[in-house]
Amino acid sequence: MPAEIDFGNAEQLLPLIVSETLSRGDRLEVLVLDLTPTDFMDSQGVRLINDVRHRLRPGARMRLVARPDGLASRVLELTGLRRDVPVYDNIAEALAS
Repeated sequence: MPAEIDFGNAEQLLPLIVSETLSRGDRLEVLVLDLTPTDFMDSQGVRLINDVRHRLRPGARMRLVARPDGLASRVLELTGLRRDVPVYDNIAEALAS
C-alpha cells in the first residue's frame, strides 16, 4: 500500500485491489494488505479497507499488516476496524494466521 491513503488516491486504489482479488478467483483464501509503508491514512483509507473486505469472495479472509506505533495502526484502532479485520505486525504473522 502507498505511503498515503486519502481522498486523493483511495478511489483509484479500490479497483486495483479488487481486480487483483478477482484475478485469483476461487484460489484466493487470504488477502493481506501491507500498511507498513503507510505514514498517513484518513477515513478514506478505512473506507477503502471496508470496501475491499465486502467485495471479497465468500470464504476469503482479509488480514492487515501495520506498524504497531504507526498512524495506520492508530486509525484502525480509533475507528474500530481492528475488531473486524485482524491486524498483524508483519506479513509472516498475517500469512500464518
